Amino acid sequence: MDTAGYLDVRSEIAEAVAARGPVVALESTLIAQGLPWPVNLETALEAERAVRREGAIPATIAVWQGRPTVGLRDSELEELARNRQVAKASRRDLAVAVAQRRTAGTTVAATMYLAHRAGIRMFATGGIGGVHRETHPWDISADLVELARTPVGVVCSGAKSILDIPRTLEFLETHGVPVVGFGSDEFPAFYVRSSGEPVTARVDSPGQAAELLAAHWSLGGGGVVLAQPVGDQVALEPDEFTVALTSAELQAVGVGVRGKELTPFLLGRLAEITQGQTLRANQALVVANARLAAQVARALA
Repeated sequence: MDTAGYLDVRSEIAEAVAARGPVVALESTLIAQGLPWPVNLETALEAERAVRREGAIPATIAVWQGRPTVGLRDSELEELARNRQVAKASRRDLAVAVAQRRTAGTTVAATMYLAHRAGIRMFATGGIGGVHRETHPWDISADLVELARTPVGVVCSGAKSILDIPRTLEFLETHGVPVVGFGSDEFPAFYVRSSGEPVTARVDSPGQAAELLAAHWSLGGGGVVLAQPVGDQVALEPDEFTVALTSAELQAVGVGVRGKELTPFLLGRLAEITQGQTLRANQALVVANARLAAQVARALA
């Protein structure tokens, strides 16, 4: 299916959306920039399998050779995972990728936008972007703005732990974005189970989440953050993570990394400093969030 000349929606997904069946969007910067080979491909495939096991259709989204594409094939997932030259596209970069006929992994913001254009209401990712810490105080993720205006439910494990979470939550509150804890009264911090910050509301089942989403959208609301903490077995201790993050941030400042390259740099350094513990946590939470998003999508359908 071709929407407005610039969006290819693969037939399985188009048919499910037309039938109002459960579909879950998945982002692709995780594959192209977020995780190393072959962990990136393994995680992407396992997230798609988790969605299917819950009775929903997975739709990994990327810009493929200049075409925003909803529902990548396995061969395309592998190409994204292997090719280190793949671009990173937030919403502002979509037109450039199209005009230059580039292949690009889509961020949370770009994936939300394309999912909404395709008629998909649920999206699963690892962690949303946010407001960076004092070392980069004006670095505010486009994910937050997209959440304010695009009516998609985003299942995540909170905001990435490298961010200033209180400021991130303040931004979301200002822009009317509900931040809902799944089985938790506190906002998770990606690798760490809790940031210590309260959520807007708590739900304890996919049905409750679906009811809240439906009410928010019926009132004309935009995005909703549904935050599920990372599992106990892979979560990092807060003090351990703080030490690792401080080291990674100092290295980023030392080499002058900033902008859209900052997050991949920090995540890569954290994986090295923690001897792969952050990598294992990242894999586990991505798959768990895909599973929950599928359950909520079924409840909505």
